[in-house]
Amino acid sequence: MTISTRTASTPAADHPADHRGVAVAEQHAVAQHDARVVLVFSNRSDVRDRIRQAIGVRPAKDLTITFVEAATYDECIAIVDRMDVDLLVLDGEAQPGGGLGIARQLRDELDVCPPICVVIARAADRWLAAWAKVDATLVHPLDPMTTGRTVANMLRATPS
Repeated sequence: MTISTRTASTPAADHPADHRGVAVAEQHAVAQHDARVVLVFSNRSDVRDRIRQAIGVRPAKDLTITFVEAATYDECIAIVDRMDVDLLVLDGEAQPGGGLGIARQLRDELDVCPPICVVIARAADRWLAAWAKVDATLVHPLDPMTTGRTVANMLRATPS
């Protein structure tokens, strides 16, 4: 299992999994107690990097972000099960299990689900996002202003 947590000082390379797995991510998130935890999911590290960069660690003056990343379906589900995540940003184009399927599954299975934003390849795919019951969509290529504003609004709408 590869789980990485990143803040402004964390390098962009994927981190190998620690033998403690998700506990490492949990400890880091607790250390950043004033930061909101955003889970970024994609099977491609370059897409995760673009999403993180478009959001930024300070999408608004009143918000600080700690990123937790998942590269596989199993990692994403494990993080949601074990951590208090404030927002999920999922790659709708991820393979083999995409963000739209994960979003729909979480909405159907969790009593209390964090807000979900899915990044899609085409605006025409918004109907799939509606089927997946997501709260917001962003379209590739990501515009940092729109992405930051969307994430900030979603985080402000949910208690920390």
